[in-house]
Amino acid sequence: MHNVTGSNDAQIDRWQKGRQKLFKEVPEGGKSIRYLDKEFLVFPNTFWPFTDSQPLVQNFRIRRGDSVLDVGTGSGVIAVFACYQGAGRVLAVDVNPAAIQSASYNARQHGFGAVMEVRRSNLFEGVGDEQFDVITANLPFRDKPAHDVVAQSQWDTDFQTNTLFFQDVGRYLKPDGRIYFAHANFGSVETVRKLAKAAGFTVRAMATASADKAGTKTFYAFVMKRARATAAA
Repeated sequence: MHNVTGSNDAQIDRWQKGRQKLFKEVPEGGKSIRYLDKEFLVFPNTFWPFTDSQPLVQNFRIRRGDSVLDVGTGSGVIAVFACYQGAGRVLAVDVNPAAIQSASYNARQHGFGAVMEVRRSNLFEGVGDEQFDVITANLPFRDKPAHDVVAQSQWDTDFQTNTLFFQDVGRYLKPDGRIYFAHANFGSVETVRKLAKAAGFTVRAMATASADKAGTKTFYAFVMKRARATAAA
């Protein structure tokens, strides 16, 4: 796995800026997005369901009754699929008010209003003292200045969000818990690995998916556990 560099950076910039424009142009009543044979509604300024989360959603393991914390939930797709796998409680958090509106709607639309709680929170600030069996995260991939909340869904200024995630995540994960983490070949993959290992977690690649035939936009899912934990994912 490697980072995309050089001329591809400009291509990724154009693609991401185009997507940010689309996110902002969604009608007030929302836009329906088909994702893994299910319908999700996104309201203006919400990150759309896309290939980036598919390696995680299609390969993560939620045991029946597990508690799940989904950090940076966006439209709520990861949290909703955790519910479909039988999670007993799902807390989905995001700093973006539009994402809260979208994820709340999708929780109800898929029949999980009693299982899935959606809460506005900058990472773990609003989580409280609760610990979870599983923490999932699809954070912005690129260390690039973000000028507004929509750009923050794709760009992480000085990689602060990712850095703080790994500094604090251990407090909210049960001792034998696991983290499922999304990333991409055009992001700071090695930095993520180093942050996770410095926080005391092992890192194992689970799956990949590409959004184009050339592999310019390839997405990864990692499973992370405390270094002393050796149970299978």
